[in-house]
Amino acid sequence: MKFRYKMEIAYDGTRYQGWQRLGNTDMTIQGKIEGVLSRYLERNMEIDGSGRTDAGVHALCQTASFETCEKVDREEMLKCFQKYLPEDIQIRNILLESSDFHGRYSVKSKAYRYVINNNGFNDIFNRKYQWHITRKLDVEKMRKVAEVFSGSHDFTAFTTVKSKKKSMVRNVKSLDISEEKGILYIRIEADGFLHNMVRKIVGVLVEAGLGNMTFEEVRRILEEKDRAAIPYMAPAHGLFLESVEY
Repeated sequence: MKFRYKMEIAYDGTRYQGWQRLGNTDMTIQGKIEGVLSRYLERNMEIDGSGRTDAGVHALCQTASFETCEKVDREEMLKCFQKYLPEDIQIRNILLESSDFHGRYSVKSKAYRYVINNNGFNDIFNRKYQWHITRKLDVEKMRKVAEVFSGSHDFTAFTTVKSKKKSMVRNVKSLDISEEKGILYIRIEADGFLHNMVRKIVGVLVEAGLGNMTFEEVRRILEEKDRAAIPYMAPAHGLFLESVEY
């Protein structure tokens, strides 16, 4: 009999080369977690994350699954992770799931949050977790352009994925922009995300907020799948994986 577990994970991605295990470095989130899990269970273990976050991207709640041939003491395992993981990676919970649960394939939706500091001075204590933009952003224009992305679309223009076999269609369930004391929070929930999709969308929203793009221009880019029309994407350090729904 096999047992399937889900881990709830938080991390500061500043030091790491992203979520996915890589052969040329041990500085990945997946690699660090698998190392401790293998040590605890005394055999090589692999975990299946809900998705990959890029280098420098953070997670408030990433999830991953793993399978064992025996039940584990979850409290003891949590203590092991607390002891041996770096202080910028934390396993917050370990839950026993059904045998058909999968960290990636069972996902119904995910939500990302992007944080922008639109004040005159950078926040020295939060500078690693916010994109500092000194020019005043027109939030209402950003909200108007955000309407372009609502619903199901082909997001070819908003990804760096090159494969022509993979579907580029994603359903954006919500895209909300809130502001508090000059700090903008852009929250995007969808049934899935393509590589760099959120950062490219945020980049376009900022261009709209600066008066460099209109609703019609962004809609044309989306419909014509025009990658060349997007000038840049938002930096990684302002992006957080906020939640994963199953």
